[in-house]
Amino acid sequence: MKKIRINTTWRALLLATGFFAGIAFVAAMGSSPHRDVQFTMGTHQSRALLDQFSSAFEEASAKVNKSVVTIFSEQVTKVENPFAGQDPFGGMFGNDFFKHFFNMPHEQKQTVHALGSGVIISKDGYILTNNHVVEHADKLTVTLENKKKYTAKVIGTDPQSDIAVIKIDANDLPVATLANSDSVRVGQWVIAVGNPFGLMHTVTAGIISAKGRSSVGITTYEDFIQTDASINPGNSGGALADLDGNVVGINTAIASNTGNNAGVGFAIPINMAKSIMKELVKNGKVTRGYLGIALQDIDDNLAKALKLKTTEGALVGDVTPGTPAEKAGVKRGDIITAFDGTKIDNSLTLRNLVAATEPGTDTKLTVIRNGKETTLTVTLGERPKNLGIAASSSPEQSTSKDLGLTIQNLTDDLAQQLGYKGDHGVVITDVKAGSPAEDAGLQKNDLIKQVNQKDVNNVGEFETIVKDLKKGDVAALLVRRGQNTFFVAIQLNK
Repeated sequence: MKKIRINTTWRALLLATGFFAGIAFVAAMGSSPHRDVQFTMGTHQSRALLDQFSSAFEEASAKVNKSVVTIFSEQVTKVENPFAGQDPFGGMFGNDFFKHFFNMPHEQKQTVHALGSGVIISKDGYILTNNHVVEHADKLTVTLENKKKYTAKVIGTDPQSDIAVIKIDANDLPVATLANSDSVRVGQWVIAVGNPFGLMHTVTAGIISAKGRSSVGITTYEDFIQTDASINPGNSGGALADLDGNVVGINTAIASNTGNNAGVGFAIPINMAKSIMKELVKNGKVTRGYLGIALQDIDDNLAKALKLKTTEGALVGDVTPGTPAEKAGVKRGDIITAFDGTKIDNSLTLRNLVAATEPGTDTKLTVIRNGKETTLTVTLGERPKNLGIAASSSPEQSTSKDLGLTIQNLTDDLAQQLGYKGDHGVVITDVKAGSPAEDAGLQKNDLIKQVNQKDVNNVGEFETIVKDLKKGDVAALLVRRGQNTFFVAIQLNK
């Protein structure tokens, strides 16, 4: 049987099957003396199509499965002993007796186990996975499809993209074939391979639901492939592959209220992962280009107000003094439409292009200023390590797990909608139930103006202040709600 590549939808399959079935039915009902023969031929054609469709999944699964591994992580943590210092006998035998026989330590060690997946990228043992699969692990154990186990070491991690590379001492390993993720299409069939709930080498199928998903709140740099292929806990770091068995993405997260699959999963495009992977293998870390500007997208209202023909481009909301952008002459209100000749559709496009460009590179920015197009030359700097999320190469939104809230920059549109025009700060867009933020009484649409008496102008400044606080520290937030301004005390949970 001739092997064919099938990139279609169930609808197309059902139409084709119905077509052949219709032919068979007409043949069976006709007056031809050969109607039984024609019916059999129609049935065989339909079955052949189904067999070919099934074979595409079978062959893709067999190919990619060999290169997907299971990653077991162990982390030793210290937990407080709730019985430390307590006399279970209420002083019946005296303090000396209790201290001698029952004096327990205030802290106890506890081993936390976690499970994830990875993709083999070299015959000598390099494995691509998610940062959150290996983060804080004291020990990593990798199990191959053939059940062989190896101890792995971390080569490098990049929390901002949630990519990590680990290595095992092995040779002649089955290496995954990496596709060009820029070429994937919405509606294209894909399979997700990993170890959900510890069920090794599970394959699920679905389609690519969307491309270029950002502002999901998972990582700093987001350009996710969205899929409805089932992704569950344990799938992280595994492969999202096309029907040729080529990896198009690294499974990373799900959007679900229960923590289990709800038909919305996200994978890091393999092109993005490959670029980061090369730097991690070579240098053990990732360096990113830096402009020093705060960016925002252009909606219809802004386009009308600025007298723009389209909503394409990235609007400069602010320029940080002393940065490459300021030195190159970039100004607030500029609209960047191209980066070294590459068209800029929105702030995400520019942010990722800047991040992927080596520091020290001279680049050309095509800018619209006061309705006129001009070109600026800028020498990219290196993104500062402690820079907050809202700087030039960062999204405008951030989720703080330590506080249990999601914030975003105060845009002109938001300021107009919420009545904060002319003010500064970051806007709360979500408060997690049971979090320190909820306990402190914070609400959606509150404007955080200060943290510990330091002004906050964007998400980056907020993150920079909060990251230096320790578990148990109490931060004083100056908050505006409507026309009222007040202080709120919130205790960090990290």
